[in-house]
Amino acid sequence: MRFAVLTGDFVDSTDLAPATLDAAMAELASAAADVAGWRAEAPVAAHFARRGGDGWQVALDRPALWLRVSLYLRARLRQAARESAPTRIAIATGQGTLPDDNDPNAAHGAAFTASGRLLEALPAALLMSHAGGGAETAAAVLADTLSQGWTRTQARTLCALLPPAPPTHAEVAERLGVSRQAVDQSARAAGLPALMAAMNAIEEAGP
Repeated sequence: MRFAVLTGDFVDSTDLAPATLDAAMAELASAAADVAGWRAEAPVAAHFARRGGDGWQVALDRPALWLRVSLYLRARLRQAARESAPTRIAIATGQGTLPDDNDPNAAHGAAFTASGRLLEALPAALLMSHAGGGAETAAAVLADTLSQGWTRTQARTLCALLPPAPPTHAEVAERLGVSRQAVDQSARAAGLPALMAAMNAIEEAGP
């Protein structure tokens, strides 16, 4: 079976209070569960597991959604935390096998191996990349640059707009209790139009 595997850890995790790290992990687990409820063309499964003290992994059974899900996880973390707890994300797509309980910690296959190795090799200034090379790596690196600068307000807006078939900006504004102009401004400042074009291109191309 083909997966997109997202493997991550937290930057300077030894400086984080245990409660802060636990809260960040809980937010990632909640975000992965929400991905499974997305209204996509077919059901989506995003299996989350914590790895060691500060590591985590998501096995996504819709590989073409890798960029959308990566950015959604980052947005969820940013909007939830008053103090930033940035995570690195190493992405790989390919074959893999999950055990019957869908625990990524017990999974194996090329995608899981490549994702883990990429995380170990990421340079300090880069927080997200794709192991595939070419256009996939380019898209991930550019998305990383944009998303590292998200404010908490922008991330809150993106959490509503990143899932497939998002609500209108007016609906998001009503949900968040802000003006539609504020939603428009946050989306533009966060680079959402360019990110949406990249996500749509990747998803239309397929796995």
